[in-house]
Amino acid sequence: MDYVLKDVLDTVSITTAFYFRTDFRKPYAIRVPAYESVARFHMAFHGYCQVRIDDGTVVDLGEGDLVLVPNGASHVLACGGDAPEILLEDAFQRTGYEGHGPFVFGYDGEADGCQLICGHFAFAKGADHPLLALLPSIVHIPAARRRALPLLDEMSALIGRQVFNDDPDATASFGRLSEALFIEILRAASHDVPRLATLFAAISDPHLGRALAAIHANVGAQWTVEALAGHAAMSRTRFAERFRALVGLSPMAYLTEWRLQRGLKLLADGQLPVKTVAAQVGYTSPAAFSRAFSERFGHSPSSVGRAPAAA
Repeated sequence: MDYVLKDVLDTVSITTAFYFRTDFRKPYAIRVPAYESVARFHMAFHGYCQVRIDDGTVVDLGEGDLVLVPNGASHVLACGGDAPEILLEDAFQRTGYEGHGPFVFGYDGEADGCQLICGHFAFAKGADHPLLALLPSIVHIPAARRRALPLLDEMSALIGRQVFNDDPDATASFGRLSEALFIEILRAASHDVPRLATLFAAISDPHLGRALAAIHANVGAQWTVEALAGHAAMSRTRFAERFRALVGLSPMAYLTEWRLQRGLKLLADGQLPVKTVAAQVGYTSPAAFSRAFSERFGHSPSSVGRAPAAA
């Protein structure tokens, strides 16, 4: 994986959770509640259902499709038009589902079931990056596009085999694959999100990619636009223009945001005082770091994790 992408995912502390596999029988309409700082996913391995977002977006999820719902948004998994909506927790109680085997729900035992694998990618509270910010309210990856991306197709098939065979290692596999799986989903999503495709182009660009790698490798350096342009082997003006065009931020705005994101991560790890974190991410004083951090996240750095206040 590209160094920049790996650093982004390490810093936002991505993890993956497997919820359940389903055997839904129509008609049904199950409301999945909102959940902060996650992106939920549903992989369809058999049958059909709809994914309905509260903004009115409806995605028809067919066999082999994958859908990602960013920002922890509430949504409904449904099939058939006359089923009363039921909250997910209430559906668990009604069926007695306790987390083992398939989650069976529906009214017609003779109907063809919809078999999904459901879970989420979780991120640290406050974590952000253009890769996350550019995602639309829902990402639909049809089976044909998934199959055109060999790595995503192989990972999806592996997860499917393990989950549907009730392999006890399935949850661990999700954890090990979380970074690569999320990046491949983003690559697939970039087909429909031009700004996301442009950002991937910036990361892989032979000039801008070097500047981005330099920022991520040494976020605490006293970077200037001229110094970053030198890494990119471009003039200052051309570099600044191209950086903004592809990344969506000026070089210094990107640097400032990433310093704060790295600071958030270091503080959440709970091993370093604010003064040390401030120096590591390029601030000349803890007070300047604290002001910028509080403006960005709405709370002081000393309130994060176990980090003590700046001395």
